[in-house]
Order: sequence, then structure tokens, then C-alpha cells
Amino acid sequence: KPHTARIYDHLLGGKNNYAADREAAERLIKLVPHVKLGARANRRFLAESVRWLVREAGIRQFLDIGSGLPTQQNVHEVAQALDKDARVVYVDHDPLVRVHAETLLATDPNTIVLEADVRDPKALLDRPEVREHLDFTQPIALLLVAVLHFIPGTEQVNEIVKTLYDALPSGSYVVISHGLLNERSQGRVEQGREIYNRTGSGVTPRTREEIGRFFDGLTPVGKGLVPISEWAIGDGGQASRGGDVVALDELAAAKDLAVLCGVARIDR
Repeated sequence: KPHTARIYDHLLGGKNNYAADREAAERLIKLVPHVKLGARANRRFLAESVRWLVREAGIRQFLDIGSGLPTQQNVHEVAQALDKDARVVYVDHDPLVRVHAETLLATDPNTIVLEADVRDPKALLDRPEVREHLDFTQPIALLLVAVLHFIPGTEQVNEIVKTLYDALPSGSYVVISHGLLNERSQGRVEQGREIYNRTGSGVTPRTREEIGRFFDGLTPVGKGLVPISEWAIGDGGQASRGGDVVALDELAAAKDLAVLCGVARIDR
């Protein structure tokens, strides 16, 4: 049975996937030829956001929900390359993610991985491991990268987001990317939903207005909510870095990616 984390791993060129995942991924590629580029653009957004949060915002704590399988430019690798004491909590509901991540992180005391479900945010936040590893009196970066569109009900997802935000102190940041529902993408949504339904997760792209509500009351960073192919932060993404998962010239050719993203600060 295919799984969203393993499909994503295959799209990123990883090896932690099975035949069912590769088959589902290839069906997605036929449906949306830019989907592999989209996965890599999403990874770039995550890595660059983490770099900026450490360098410019002074963030040293990260709660990454829906982290997926360990792959290139993981959050702890990016953050700890800049500050070895940066602390990271990975959360995913897939047991396979936990097993792989625990192996990867066996010698890293500043990074832990938990098996938990974002659909029960209070239980997630109440986990003693989370409270022991992160200091909720100090700013935390909440990473919800390509995860909220796997939650079907808009009212439910808004409640989840509110519960998570309310737990964070002032000066914390939120990093979100989300599948966009628009006129161009609408015809492919049902076919894509059928592919993801086989994973047991389903997928629910949302309109710009619906995604924008996740940022209500927050202070946007940079240009705010933008298409992922246009996203930039700090130095504008112009610096060349070895190991980047996607080149800027590739992004310029990917304007049809139906994904919005943004970073914002919680000010109380």
C-alpha cells in the first residue's frame, strides 16, 4: 500500500520506498509533470526557511510536524550546521518514518522523533518528550510543510492550526506550504485525490483565501504568501549553495506549480 511519506521520498530521489509507492508517484508524474520539481522546490523552501530562522531570527528550536522520511537537507542538518545546539522535534504518524529517523538520529541528543498525529494537536503538544525537548517559554519555529492539505475538513484544519499557534510563545514563527486549488489545477485534483486516497490520507488542495487564513493575525516575513516558484527570503535566494535540491533557473520554468508557501511571526 502506498504511503504519502514514501511517495514524497521517491519524488525527491530517495530510496526509502516500495514498488507501490513508486507506482503511485509515477502516476502523479504523468498527471502533473512538474510534481518532482514541486517536491524539490518544497524542500528548498523548507531548508532556506530554516537557514533564515537560525541566522536572522535567532530561532534555535524547531517543531517539524509531518516531517516525512529522512532525506537531503533535513531540518536538524540545516539548523545544526549553523548552531550545533539547535533543537529539533520531528513528528510524523507513520511508524516507518520513526524507525528510519531514530536510526539516523541515534547519536544526536539535540534531535528527537515522535510518532504522533497532527489531527490530535493537544495530545501531540502534551507529549512529555516535546515539553522536555523544547522550551515553550522561548520562541519556536513550527514547520507545517506540505502537511495540512492531507487533512480534509477546512474547519478541522483551522482548529488544528489554532491549537498549535496558541501553544507557542510570542516571537515564534510558522512555516507553511500547501497545495493550491485554482482554475488551472482543479481538473487534476480529482485524479490526484484518487491516487492519494489509496494511501489512506487523501489530499485536499485549498483556495488562496483558505490558505491565507492560516496566516491571519500573524506578521508575514518577506512577501508573505506566494507561489512556491516565486518564494525568496533573506538574501532573496540568490546565494549559490552546494547541495541545493533545486536550481533557481529550474524554478523559473515551474510557474505552474500549484503550491503556496509563506513564513510568518507570532506577535502577541
